[in-house]
Amino acid sequence: MRTAVEISMYPLAGDYRPLIQAFIDRLNTYAELHVVTNALSTQIWGDLDRVMAILAAEMGRAAAAGPQPVFVLKVLPGLDATPAPPP
Repeated sequence: MRTAVEISMYPLAGDYRPLIQAFIDRLNTYAELHVVTNALSTQIWGDLDRVMAILAAEMGRAAAAGPQPVFVLKVLPGLDATPAPPP
């Protein structure tokens, strides 16, 4: 089953941008994910089980790397298609 996940990360640190960018950069290393980032969140499309496994690993890695992050996720399971990339 395919899914879409919208995720926002809020590191509880003064210098939060590098922590967020590192998390997004790591998500982009997974060829099986379709990742789109905007100013408010990152959207991820892929196989539900694989997306959740990757997010669990990367959220754990982010938590171990710095100050306690807060993650907000919206999950939409059961999608049939991945959206086309923006122009």
